[in-house]
Amino acid sequence: MPTALDRIIDYKRDEVAALKLRHSMASLRADAEAAAPPRGFAQRLGDVANSGRNALICELKRKSPSAGDILPGADPVEIAREYEAGGAACLSILTDYKSFGGSLGDMAAIRTAVNLPVLRKDFMIDEIQVAEARASGADAILVILSALDDGLARALCEMADDFGMDAIIEVHDADELERANALPSPLVGINNRDLKRMVTDLATTERLASALAPEKTLISESGISEVEHIARLRRTGARRFLIGESLMKSQNRTAQCESLCNASED
Repeated sequence: MPTALDRIIDYKRDEVAALKLRHSMASLRADAEAAAPPRGFAQRLGDVANSGRNALICELKRKSPSAGDILPGADPVEIAREYEAGGAACLSILTDYKSFGGSLGDMAAIRTAVNLPVLRKDFMIDEIQVAEARASGADAILVILSALDDGLARALCEMADDFGMDAIIEVHDADELERANALPSPLVGINNRDLKRMVTDLATTERLASALAPEKTLISESGISEVEHIARLRRTGARRFLIGESLMKSQNRTAQCESLCNASED
């Protein structure tokens, strides 16, 4: 039976085919090279983490396959400003419409409204999407190993680097982590949510973190909603965290961001 990830990748193939009918790689590359320079996603995460605070990548999404509707009428610019005021290091913007209710338009509007680096969070299966991301202002992309072979994953990372962007290589098990250790990007996101079964467990980061190559940088993703979760994950060495659903649902996102930014393992 097809998984949730399988179904997403199926329609992404159609979306990429339509994108190639609308734009050539050459035209998107030209637009990418003319865009405002990347803001330094990895650098910003490092600066915040090295200051002793937790470097939060705060996410904007209206819905998801695992949670259903989260905040259907959300104003992404208003929420992005709340995250920025709360001390977010970077932002993650869902640009997939069908499953997450997002768009490249959301990302472009947010990047204009705030000063933080932004991640285009989508399901990248073709290099043309990387050019599209940079042309739309993305400072980083997500490379999901569950959906890619090593050759394509490397090509996506290398194209991102060519544009001056960063790439987060996302893994959720030991085999994927081993593959990520051999890929060029230093940023490795351990996703506590299994995208195939849509099951979330913070123990995923705890189980895998010690196998991360020493030159790689750990980001713990998903399932994080409380100070206690940050404290638990900091014990694995994590200082960078991607947090979405719990912040989207918070009644006071700025205060919640501040609390999570300052959480420690003590």
